[in-house]
Amino acid sequence: MTDHIPEQPLNLDAAQRGDGPFVWRFERYHRITHAAVIVSFFLLVITGLPLRFSHAFWAGPLMSLLGGVKMAGILHRTGAVITFLYFSAHLFYVVRKLVRSPDPMKILWGPDSLVPQPRDIVDFWHQTRWYFGRGPRPRFGRWSYMEKFDYFAVFWGVAIIGGSGLLLWFPEFFSHFLPGWVFNVATVVHSDEALLAAGFIFTIHFFHVHLRPEKFPLDAVMFTGRATRSYMEEEHPGIMEEVERHASEAPSPHQIPDTPAPPPTRAASLTAAALGFIALAVGLSLIGMILWAVILY
Repeated sequence: MTDHIPEQPLNLDAAQRGDGPFVWRFERYHRITHAAVIVSFFLLVITGLPLRFSHAFWAGPLMSLLGGVKMAGILHRTGAVITFLYFSAHLFYVVRKLVRSPDPMKILWGPDSLVPQPRDIVDFWHQTRWYFGRGPRPRFGRWSYMEKFDYFAVFWGVAIIGGSGLLLWFPEFFSHFLPGWVFNVATVVHSDEALLAAGFIFTIHFFHVHLRPEKFPLDAVMFTGRATRSYMEEEHPGIMEEVERHASEAPSPHQIPDTPAPPPTRAASLTAAALGFIALAVGLSLIGMILWAVILY
């Protein structure tokens, strides 16, 4: 009878690097919301690009692959509906959390807040110096300045891209009380802001989350919800005191941030890696298509 050999962490995932027990980083709610963001964003970008760059050689084949103009429109609006649903659900989540909190200001302006604070400017400067070997890496707390930027970028996107999209989706309704030139402006704003969002996500966001040397080739912490202690000490040393406070607790399947977590199964790790690599491949392909259309046409 052979001894049982424990499953080894998947080394492709930066969140599983190093030693130490696993710690919950994200709640189930955060992971579900992030999945909705991924699905809706890719739907919107893939179906929108053939319209923006209809002159490019890849526009026609991509539109055919989507099932034609009519089906692309349906998929685009489906992505929009998913966006409005997860955004509304998140607003409800935030309001509910504020109402139930004994100290709402701690959520809005505490060390664990997602609201940008003066420290984030200092961290940005120190991070820039660190990139060029001119100083130590900043000690991020629960959220880095880049994570906060990513978070509020969704608010901007839903307001600007989503708002202009609604105007173009229901022009008959809005034309009852808006002048015609507003729809021309909405067309330009919707297209340009969407292109800006796609460019940011597929370059800056991908680099910061996955393609930095210490993250390469993938950081699947949002997919599995957990990371090793070594990862947390390196990426978010400012919350290690809270992690230490729960260190003596037994690993639990309940996804409570900072508490011990069971290691992800190999199946879960492989699934997370597959989803992550697919998203990376599609995103980088899309940015390549955008650059081709912008530079060569």
